[in-house]
Amino acid sequence: MTLRVMHVYAGNLYGGVERMLAAFAAEAVLEMDQSFALCFEGRLAEELRAAGAPLHLLGPVRMSRPRSVIRARRALGDAIEARRPHVVVCHSSWTHGIFAPVARARGVPVAFWLHDAVTGRTWADRLARRTRPAVALCTSRFAAETLGRMWSGIRSEVVHPAVAPRPADPLRPLVLRTVLEAELDQVVLLQASRMEPWKGHRVLLDALGLLRNEAAWTCWIAGGPQRPEEGAYLDALRARVEELGIGGRVRFLGQRSDVPALMAAADVVCQPNLGPEPFGITFVEAMQVARPVVGSAMGGSLEVVNEATGILVPPGDAAALADALRTLIGDAGLRTRLGAAGPGRARELCDPTRQMERMRNVLASVTEGGR
Repeated sequence: MTLRVMHVYAGNLYGGVERMLAAFAAEAVLEMDQSFALCFEGRLAEELRAAGAPLHLLGPVRMSRPRSVIRARRALGDAIEARRPHVVVCHSSWTHGIFAPVARARGVPVAFWLHDAVTGRTWADRLARRTRPAVALCTSRFAAETLGRMWSGIRSEVVHPAVAPRPADPLRPLVLRTVLEAELDQVVLLQASRMEPWKGHRVLLDALGLLRNEAAWTCWIAGGPQRPEEGAYLDALRARVEELGIGGRVRFLGQRSDVPALMAAADVVCQPNLGPEPFGITFVEAMQVARPVVGSAMGGSLEVVNEATGILVPPGDAAALADALRTLIGDAGLRTRLGAAGPGRARELCDPTRQMERMRNVLASVTEGGR
């Protein structure tokens, strides 16, 4: 039987969840037909269309505007009637709280995909808790351990994101280094993430300030503001760069659609989170292009990065981060060894075929149990 799955999500921003959904759309899985329902137009919607995935736009939702919620719920009901999915997957508490009752009212089993560690105390968590899903899929063991704050005794399964390696272009890294004015003998450090404080940009800059007298590095920061508060945060980071006297060595690249190519052009990928990463797709993408990674020893990063592929430091410790970066900057052989172990580790964690089949099996068991 071909399992019909409908993924429901907001889609107004772009980060790890959006990259995962785009990867789902790009992967063909035997006996599984996937469709997508989003509230907002944006980069994710564009990528789903480019992949040829069936896409339903539900309309923008603002909780402060009840009519927008009602309209979007009706639109999802229409999409369910049109696609007749065997299971609806709601990604995040916000989505589950708003839309899970729509699928439930139509007799369609609902799965909840937990991408973040939940507290159970936010308004979105409290709203989601009203509709108990048939199963919860979790991106990591770390995330799964928080699920009890939402529902007790619920069945959960860890399904890592499917992360497909991008086709390699051997000339692209050299072109990017030339365009971005990185010297061939410089070690390029890259952070590619959402422009949010918990991603640790400030710690990275403070660590680089401790390395200001060492001449062998330059840093690229990829990712632009997607909300007003993120714009203010970026302004503060630019100011901090000038305070530290490293303005000529740090480049803010803005929002990019070529992050894997940037990683291939860089020498080290660094994301020193201040809060726990639920999984760490960025690290997997870096491993796929054989780049060593540096991150914080917390959350899902502990499940992704091992001693063979990178270095984890205490969160918020700029001095420890500076020491790790200094070691990698000065030791090309170590960078090569850590990078070489990356592709195998990435396949072990996020091979698209294996993770998509695992997702299908979990969701199929829900529909079979319901019948």
